Amino acid sequence: MTRALFAVVIFFVTVTGAIFSWFYQPVIGALPVAELNEKLKVGFVYLGPPGDHGWTYQHDQGRLAVDRVLGDQVETVFEEGVPEEGPEVERALERLVKDGAGLIFTTSFGYMNPTVEVAERYPEVKFEHATGYKRLDNVSTYSSRFYEGRYVIGRIAGHISKAGQAGYVASFPIPEVMRGINAFLLGARSVNPNFRVKVVWVNSWFDPDKEAEAAKELVAQGVDILTQHTDSTAVVLVAEENEIYAFGQASDMTPFAPDFLLTSIINHWGDYYVERTRAVLDGFWKSKDTFGGMNVNMVRMGAFRNMSDSVKGVAEATTADITSGVLHPFAGPIIKRDGSRAVGAGEILALDALLTMDWYVRGVDVVALQ
Repeated sequence: MTRALFAVVIFFVTVTGAIFSWFYQPVIGALPVAELNEKLKVGFVYLGPPGDHGWTYQHDQGRLAVDRVLGDQVETVFEEGVPEEGPEVERALERLVKDGAGLIFTTSFGYMNPTVEVAERYPEVKFEHATGYKRLDNVSTYSSRFYEGRYVIGRIAGHISKAGQAGYVASFPIPEVMRGINAFLLGARSVNPNFRVKVVWVNSWFDPDKEAEAAKELVAQGVDILTQHTDSTAVVLVAEENEIYAFGQASDMTPFAPDFLLTSIINHWGDYYVERTRAVLDGFWKSKDTFGGMNVNMVRMGAFRNMSDSVKGVAEATTADITSGVLHPFAGPIIKRDGSRAVGAGEILALDALLTMDWYVRGVDVVALQ
């Protein structure tokens, strides 16, 4: 082959390859992950350890559901014990992105701003943030109507409590937690109009020592039922030790208070995590907000135990009515603690008001730790 002919051949191959690459690259890039036969790496960021038997444990059960259902199409990884304050959230997210994660779930409210900031730097990665409200084209938000379960346990408390007052160990005064306190008390007051709830704020999601201290303070003040919006099993352990009734949070906590646990509000994330992961695999993922409750199986009630058949019947009927939409926990009339009207008779509190709730209903007493 002459040098001139060789040069012509090289030129033809180079130009043909460039045209082929230019024409087909956008098409290949648009294909779903499943069609490219690539394994999708799915990352999770956890506030506590997966073995906390509460909030993080249930999110990790959702991760395991992704592994179980989607099998060889995915690889799941997680970062645990990531505090909400400081630079650790961004560092954890950067590690997951650099490790190849194409979908990342951040599972605590305080992760919201770092999630958005990192998502802006990596528009090709999909992010899902639990319990927040800031979204981008590549950031979705999701949460559950936990307050539905709290209304159910409130009704149980209204029937069982002899003192007519319960103790509530609460994490942070954000709308999600305020909704839960109010829903619990509204449920209790639907049975006993004079019922009261004493609230201790521990300003932490997961601090077993502080949660136990708060629970003991509430017992000392005469409550005969304990509930919580914190992540450890400390509160139900205190209840079992003091032989007073309690409710579990996020996961089924029966093993930790077998004689005095009445039921648990169980956060079920598995179906959602599988659905959203499959959407990425199939190329249909879009940013959206999800606020699911009992009707879509995102909130479940544990077994009703240590109560009479009549109270169990009330709990089952209340759960069924909320699931079907017959009953809404925030149906009026509802009076705030300051005496003003929050919801009129025959009305239901609007969704915007639910999502921004920053007030107590009548009957809430805030207690300081001694």
